[in-house]
Amino acid sequence: MTDSPTEATGTPGPTLPPSNAGWQRTLWAMVGIQFVMTGAMSFLSPIIPLMLPQLGVETIEGIDIWAGLITGSTSFIAAFASPIWGRVADKHGRKLSLVRSSCAIALFTGLMGLATNVWWFFGARAVMGAFAGFSTSAIALVASQVPERRIGYALGWLSTGQMVGSLIGPVLGGALADITGSYRAPFFWASATTFGTLAMVWFFVHEDFTPPKASTKSRSLRGGYALLTSSGAVMALLFVLLMAQFGVRTVQPVVTIFVQELIGSPPQIATLAGVAFSITGLANLMASPFLGNRSDIIGYRKVLLICLLGATLTSIPQIWVSNYWVFVAERFAVGLFIGGILPTANALIGRSVSRENRGTVYGMTASATFLGNSLGPLTGGTLAAGLGIRWVFAVTALLMAVNLIWVWFTVPEYKEGPSGEAAS
Repeated sequence: MTDSPTEATGTPGPTLPPSNAGWQRTLWAMVGIQFVMTGAMSFLSPIIPLMLPQLGVETIEGIDIWAGLITGSTSFIAAFASPIWGRVADKHGRKLSLVRSSCAIALFTGLMGLATNVWWFFGARAVMGAFAGFSTSAIALVASQVPERRIGYALGWLSTGQMVGSLIGPVLGGALADITGSYRAPFFWASATTFGTLAMVWFFVHEDFTPPKASTKSRSLRGGYALLTSSGAVMALLFVLLMAQFGVRTVQPVVTIFVQELIGSPPQIATLAGVAFSITGLANLMASPFLGNRSDIIGYRKVLLICLLGATLTSIPQIWVSNYWVFVAERFAVGLFIGGILPTANALIGRSVSRENRGTVYGMTASATFLGNSLGPLTGGTLAAGLGIRWVFAVTALLMAVNLIWVWFTVPEYKEGPSGEAAS
């Protein structure tokens, strides 16, 4: 895959100022860091439901509900904190936001590993959300450093780093728990790895950031919301981000429990649950760079529609699956399409606003993503407890279909004006 805008798109790329000459180096550093951070955090995905009985939650219904609450709590708090951190990033730099977020995640993940009851566990996870936003800051940093016509390409690769981490992390976390015989060990390993990520950001990430002039009035949060509402495309994409994450994350708290329903509780249950989590990341790895690059060529809206249609059609068979390996194959099929939704939507958002405002706008659009991250697991856990796990897959397919219809009728294709900015 080429780094050249001209080769990738077939049209001349924009002339970059000298300060942007090293954008590839920044991109690849962030891809690697995103991989390590996501891998560390996804250590915990198959472990949380298995650890709950050690914290006093013993009923299946209680595990379903608590798994949803705990999984979604970070994102719910982050939905309200993210616009503030986005504005701070525009004023003081996105690299500083990455350092802040890494430190907080490492600290509170370690505290989760020390929890002696479910409320301590839940509280540490929830407070983490007030300082979260690593992925959002990474997106804003990369989108502010790369050439305009390479945003889809760059965010596609950034998403790949995230997806590879989500591929490897659950398997490593599940295997670590099985090998050590402790469901707490993955939390401590995740905390230590995240501290390592902080060092990587500090030493290897370069940001070409110019602080706003003292004479320039900083954009208030109210002004940031005005910036959002002035763009119909960005407002429409808020719903895309919310619904996409809601649909994807609805399944997350029930995967381990569903695997137990399919195969019982063999000694390697944590590892097998990790495989079921990770296979979606493998598919994302294969599809995301291709989809991100194609969005720069054939159009962001077209790629969004393809991804949402594919995610809808591949989600439906999970409703009736009765074999573990068939379930794994179906999760792989879903992953081929959902991996392109977020980078494509974020690329379209990035091209709809100016560089200097991207931290603010990504902070606000991240609120929609975080709300989806929060409400999805809570809904999935509640549905599983009340109606059964298979209803979770049915609702997920329905949500993808609704999102497809929404994009078809409300999201316009990006059109570039003569100056290289979005056409009004």
